[in-house]
Amino acid sequence: MLDQSFLVRGPRVAVRRISFRDREEIATLTRESAALHHPWIPARDTTEEAFRAYVAKFDQPTHEGFVVCLRGSGAIVGGVNINNIVRGGIQSGALGYVAYASTTGHGYMTEGLRLVVRYAFTELGLHRLEANIQPGNVSSVRLVERLGFRLEGYSPRFQYVDGAWRDHERWAVTAEMTEQAAGSVPR
Repeated sequence: MLDQSFLVRGPRVAVRRISFRDREEIATLTRESAALHHPWIPARDTTEEAFRAYVAKFDQPTHEGFVVCLRGSGAIVGGVNINNIVRGGIQSGALGYVAYASTTGHGYMTEGLRLVVRYAFTELGLHRLEANIQPGNVSSVRLVERLGFRLEGYSPRFQYVDGAWRDHERWAVTAEMTEQAAGSVPR
């Protein structure tokens, strides 16, 4: 049955919140995409208990979790998290995202991530999003470049991935940057 609980819709994909009912589909996609994700994304435990804990973190005000789905079928093609949300004078969050091997190369994640960024700046009231990307992850860098993120810096030994502390580039976008790119007047 097609899920109608989408938060935002684009021409080909739509975004909804992740839920426990997504476990089997995401577990299958994760297994099928192991080669694509290595060494960029840490191996994720997809057991029922681990997935329940993963989804539960999105009940906290500091985390938002989404799946990107094909509009026609509702099939999951990717995921996006906004982590470490800080409110007050900062209004920012850190993006994490994943595409799956069976649907890469079609622009689904570009469209889906663009929808999540817009949702973050409008519905969630955030002002800034950053993505921390390992320098050799060219596909991920190209994705954020397409969305207007700018390179802000370099963080040595930033995150523990695949058995070692890995360097990351820090890419960021603000609400004004996306408004200006769309040709609208900043608020």
